Amino acid sequence: MIAQRTLLASAVLSALASLSHSAFAQAQEQTLPDIVVTSTPFGSAEAAQILAPAKVLYGDELREKLGNSLGDTLSQELGVSASAFGAGASRPIIRGLEGPRVKILQNGMSVMDASSLSNDHAVAGEAATARQIEILRGPAALLYGSGAIGGVVNIVNERIPTVLNAQPTGDAEVRFGSADQMKNMSLSVDGAAGDIGLHVDGNYRDANDYRIPGNVSLSDASLGAGHLPNSYARANSIGLGASYIQSWGHIGASVGVNDDRYGIPTAERSFITLKQTRYDLDGLIREPFDNFESLRFKLGHTDYQHTENLKNGTPATIFKNDALESRLELTHKPLAGWRGTFGLQTENSEFSALGADGSGSKTVPLTKSDTIAGFVVEERDFGPLRASAGARIESVQRKPDATSGLAERDFNLGSYSLGGLWTFTPGYGFGTTASIAQRAPAIEELYSRGPHESTASYDTGDVRLNKETSRNFELSLQKTAGLVRWKANLFKNRVKNFIYGRTDGTKVDEAGIVDPTGEFTQRFWAQNGATIHGAEAELSYNLRGEGWSWRGFADTSRGKLTGAGNLPLQPATRFGAEVAYRQGGWRSGLKALHAQRQDRLASFESFTTPSYTQVDANLSYTQRSATMPITWFAMVKNILNEDIRLSTSVLRASAPLAGRNLIIGVRTSF
Repeated sequence: MIAQRTLLASAVLSALASLSHSAFAQAQEQTLPDIVVTSTPFGSAEAAQILAPAKVLYGDELREKLGNSLGDTLSQELGVSASAFGAGASRPIIRGLEGPRVKILQNGMSVMDASSLSNDHAVAGEAATARQIEILRGPAALLYGSGAIGGVVNIVNERIPTVLNAQPTGDAEVRFGSADQMKNMSLSVDGAAGDIGLHVDGNYRDANDYRIPGNVSLSDASLGAGHLPNSYARANSIGLGASYIQSWGHIGASVGVNDDRYGIPTAERSFITLKQTRYDLDGLIREPFDNFESLRFKLGHTDYQHTENLKNGTPATIFKNDALESRLELTHKPLAGWRGTFGLQTENSEFSALGADGSGSKTVPLTKSDTIAGFVVEERDFGPLRASAGARIESVQRKPDATSGLAERDFNLGSYSLGGLWTFTPGYGFGTTASIAQRAPAIEELYSRGPHESTASYDTGDVRLNKETSRNFELSLQKTAGLVRWKANLFKNRVKNFIYGRTDGTKVDEAGIVDPTGEFTQRFWAQNGATIHGAEAELSYNLRGEGWSWRGFADTSRGKLTGAGNLPLQPATRFGAEVAYRQGGWRSGLKALHAQRQDRLASFESFTTPSYTQVDANLSYTQRSATMPITWFAMVKNILNEDIRLSTSVLRASAPLAGRNLIIGVRTSF
């Protein structure tokens, strides 16, 4: 085994070394392009986001990091981990915060799925057809929800065109994976017919149960080895969009359909079938009134359903969400030196999780939610100091079905953020941000009253839960210009009435009656004070230019409940490094991520996550032709075939990540 690992690593290093070293000097003279973050109120460059620290994945970097899920794709970004529930469901966790505290958007609108409710629920947004994926924190996050305490992730697929192309443009890719016999094909095309912009995108993915390095369980070899049972994932999506585009702006609409099926790698061998149909309307008017730069309005409607099925295919529980979201944003011209955006947002939904057999079993009763919010985000330069401020006032109503006997709840929320960036010398900045953010308890936290098949838990909410209030303070220091760039962040978050799920290990049957042989474990939603603090640092050279590049990073966070030990599912401390070489049509890279042993467990957790080192490599070559470039690529993930178990996964004791995985493919753009 050691010899095999050495040979693999040597082969990758040899491929890197064989490329010309002459580009090193050339790279030192390059300047790196700015990347626009679409989810900020000002469309600012990525490097300017010290008050709303942002990372943008796009182009070749996005394709190289692309995984079977959104969480997998983002899991090696600074301060971001994943909730890994097998290959089908994995959501990003930002600075130890997950679920409803991290808002997932598609083109600036909520995905309106059920992924924030539980780790076994997939995100109904496809990364394979994204043009870029944005990670956003700070004042600008207040545009999208007071509950976005952890941050915002925006999947940008530009399904509604905003520009007219003289000729059709697009991207297409096919890739295959060895660990799970994965086959993935994606396509995105934009065109125009007169003043009408047109768009189509689609994705097909089929992956079998994936190979693992050793046993399913570290403590019980009888549970299996070699492959992780029921870890398959299949996903299909298609999207169509059109818009009328003029010099004054645009108005357009789109429709998208997701159809997924994936296994839940637990002893019950259940599986989930997911269907979502989404409709969006988007309009922009430039200079609609005096002293205003733009007026933007968006409307989105989602018909979402997923069914949790027993091993034999019998439907157990059906989750439904019928949701409507609207946004109206006005961006004004500088006023007394301030420029910014203000607007209104509404959300209306009907959510339920009911027994599929018609017996009246209600994991979550039919609940209507109505939300209306007003928000404003402003910024102004005072010489070398840039100030940024945001505020959001929100009203939330939860109305369970009258037959449930559960009480209605109303919450009035206020969230505020204030920050400053001092550019003490060109290219260097010191920033600080302070914020207060409030979140209403989610529907399942209030009203859960039944079995959840995929997590094998009997969930019990608490209708008396209060709103969460988070007080966050952050210090940042970074260099944003030149080939060598770096940044360091310190943060501390105190949360009043932090809501979390806890269990005492009690077994119950499907009616919630205590039974030592029952298949469900009781889980209660509770509240306590919590503190999360941590640090992040990153140092890079020439990340987007030709020649040699490298990056090193580290992140750590600690979460504790007041007087009750650690927060559950906390990320491990991580260190990472990567080196890459780009010249002409060649791209190559080698990266390593080391996660330390995670033994900071909640009082009801028992599994200590071992340390691991994940080594990945990639090599690609782009053929230039008169019509379109063709890129051939190969990637190896987990070269050392490590047994990797994420401390942020509910299934960390019984569901390791995939072992060594060779991915090959070809993509083109035109």
